[in-house]
Amino acid sequence: QDHRRAIIVGTQSFGKGSVQTVLPLSEDSAIKLTTARYYTPSGSSIQAQGIIPDIVVEKARIEAVNAGIQVTEADLAGHLGRGDGAESDGKSRKKEKNGSNELAANDNQLYEALNLLKGLNIMASAKKALKEVTTE
Repeated sequence: QDHRRAIIVGTQSFGKGSVQTVLPLSEDSAIKLTTARYYTPSGSSIQAQGIIPDIVVEKARIEAVNAGIQVTEADLAGHLGRGDGAESDGKSRKKEKNGSNELAANDNQLYEALNLLKGLNIMASAKKALKEVTTE
């Protein structure tokens, strides 16, 4: 985050920013000594504050509202074709099963982080393609 090489997604971390070492004094007593603190690369202490995400995504339970096949224009009689010969009657489509619904239900924060990475990849590819077109 400090080096602008990552986007932090999720909720604010706990804020434990110190390292404590237990030193035994005798068989039944010891002392807990703070021996180090954690700092971000920019020098900020995370003690009692934690890391604040760039994009806040609260933990949640996700449930599909309608898991059935969605009706589209291709399902309607007399629909306009695409014009490229690759028409679909709608009934031949199969629902994609890529596990994303399960991931969303089990770990929505990871699911949203994955969506962000996919979006960044799409944007990078589009930017690269645009650059190639403009330099030709």
